[in-house]
Amino acid sequence: MAKTIGKLIEEEVRKQGWSITAFADEICCTRTNVYDIFGRSKMDVAQLELISKVLGHNFFKDLAEIGRAHV
Repeated sequence: MAKTIGKLIEEEVRKQGWSITAFADEICCTRTNVYDIFGRSKMDVAQLELISKVLGHNFFKDLAEIGRAHV
């Protein structure tokens, strides 16, 4: 099964050792919303851009690589 964008974000948050509360504060949402993000397979581009900046990780590149793997 392919990884979703939410799962990729969750893995990076945990890898970097962020608390859910601190991450939520950085992306201007609640803890509940963060868990919702972790379960998503689709995401708004602006939100993904913010998350990429906060985590210092290019999720757009990850999505492109996932897309190439399924062609």
